[in-house]
Amino acid sequence: MISFDDFVAARAPALLRFAYLLCGDRHLAEDILQEVLTRGYRRWDRIAPSGPPEAYLRRAILREYLSWRRRRASTEAVVAVVPDRPGSGHLEDELAVRDEMWTLLATLPRTQRAVLVLRYYLDLPDGDIADLLGCAVPTVRVTAFRALTTLRGQLSPSPVTEARNG
Repeated sequence: MISFDDFVAARAPALLRFAYLLCGDRHLAEDILQEVLTRGYRRWDRIAPSGPPEAYLRRAILREYLSWRRRRASTEAVVAVVPDRPGSGHLEDELAVRDEMWTLLATLPRTQRAVLVLRYYLDLPDGDIADLLGCAVPTVRVTAFRALTTLRGQLSPSPVTEARNG
C-alpha cells in the first residue's frame, strides 16, 4: 500500500490541474484540493486498499467543486489588474481564443462545466461521467449538448470564419 505522503508527492500536481480545469481559478483549485486531501488523509487507511486512490480523490474533488457554490466566497472575484487586450499576431490570436474559451466555460453552470472537463480533459466515457455525477447516461449527453450549444452561441466569430463568410 502506497503511503499518503508518497501519493500526494506523485499525484498532487495532476489533481490540482483537474481541480483548476473544473473551477478556472488557481486559488480556488488549491482550496478544493487542500480540503479533499485533508479529508483523504483522515481516511487513507480505508481509501488506499479499496482501489485506485486517485479515482476516489478525483471524485471527491468533483463533489467538492459542485458543492462549492453553496459557499459565499465562491461567487466573489477579486481582480488586481484588468488584463490588456491581446495584440495582433498568431500567438496572441491563439491566446485570445483560449482566453475567450476559459471565459465562456466560466459562464456555464457547474454541472455543464464538469461534464465538459470530464469528457474532454479526462477523456471519460459518458457512463463513467454518469457514475461520478450520480445521474443517467442520457442526462450526461443532454448536459454536454446544452453546454456545447451555449458555448457555440457565445463564441465570437474567428478571423478564419469571417474570411470564409466575407
